[in-house]
Amino acid sequence: MTQPLRVGGYQGPASILSASLSSLCEQLQQHTVEFGPLEWTPNVTSAGESAASLFASVEAGERQLCYMASGYLSARVTALQVLDLPFTVSDRAHALTLLDGHAGELLRQAVEQDSGYKVLGFWDNGFRHLSNSQRPLRHPDDVQGMRVRTLDSALYRDSLNAMGFQAITSDVKELVQWVQTGHVQAQENPLTNYLGFELWRHHPHVSLSGHFWGVLLLLCPMRWYEGLSDVARDQLDGAAAMATRLQRELAAREDDRALTQLARLGVHVLLPKDMDLAAFRDRVRPIRQRIEGQLPPALIEAYLRV
Repeated sequence: MTQPLRVGGYQGPASILSASLSSLCEQLQQHTVEFGPLEWTPNVTSAGESAASLFASVEAGERQLCYMASGYLSARVTALQVLDLPFTVSDRAHALTLLDGHAGELLRQAVEQDSGYKVLGFWDNGFRHLSNSQRPLRHPDDVQGMRVRTLDSALYRDSLNAMGFQAITSDVKELVQWVQTGHVQAQENPLTNYLGFELWRHHPHVSLSGHFWGVLLLLCPMRWYEGLSDVARDQLDGAAAMATRLQRELAAREDDRALTQLARLGVHVLLPKDMDLAAFRDRVRPIRQRIEGQLPPALIEAYLRV
């Protein structure tokens, strides 16, 4: 009997990530010989599971598909740190083109060498911005003393600390609780997450800092992938490519939609032109230089110098 196709995410059913992963599942369900009945959980955290346990279940082969913010894996796959360097991407379309080329191939090889994952695609997780409960954040002096929640990435924490925050990490399932209770005064996320988790109810201030541009890895277990027939592998690769195109199209429209919704909700949005972004960049420059010095020159050339 064909084994179920177990798929999980950590966003609500209405998110663009859930829509894209659902599209991939629908395509695979047309090929039922090797892709069995679907067990699809759009948001594992709603059932009390952590995002980290989702990732572990995919690597172990207990599930077959998920997406993951690259920062979650960069401690193990150090090459992925090139995606998390602060203030390096201003043109997301150009960055995606590079990830579809030599830079992406180098990163795929690094992930497959240092983990049990196979990378099926690079998704656009949007520019990450700051929100907080207290005041507009125009300059690094404005963030002093604020605790900021971020994902479990040493590079994210180091960068935010350099800006003046006190950066602390939680799994995504604790994010809303930390914001609601005031355990953190600030958080950083793409606007779609800020809206999806209804953080605007507690954080009326958003600063469009764009300090990171996030990349999501579309992943499956390498051993499972290698065990598929040649035909099934081609079907999976083709479905992943179609889902990746869909996700990127949705992501490219998301910021405009989100800004319209924020205005309707009465959120105070600070535009980049009203921020001293040069001061923020100055604070993180030593971190960028340190990490670049640790990365393969070929990867630096392929992703940051093109």
